Amino acid sequence: MANTEASLKDAMASIDGAVGVALVDYTSGMALGTMGGGKDFNLEVAAAGNTDVVRAKLRTMEHLGLQDSIEDILITLGTQYHMIRLLKAK
Repeated sequence: MANTEASLKDAMASIDGAVGVALVDYTSGMALGTMGGGKDFNLEVAAAGNTDVVRAKLRTMEHLGLQDSIEDILITLGTQYHMIRLLKAK
C-alpha cells in the first residue's frame, strides 16, 4: 500500500492542476487508492463511473475485431479534463 500512496502523491505533484487521482481496478470498479477530490468531487463515484467507460470501450473494440489495447482515454468537460490511463500488469 505504501507504493500506491507514493504513486498517488507523485501523480498529484507532477500533473499541473490535478484536483484528484485514483488507482482503480476497472474489473470491479473499486478504488484501490485515492488522493485529493473533495466534497464537490467524489473520487469513489468517479472511479466507479469511469470503469464503465473503460469496459464499454473494451466491448466496442471487441465487436470491431480490434486486436489492440487502450493506452489512455481523455474526457474533456467544460472546466475539467478527466484522464483515464490503464496500467499493464507486471
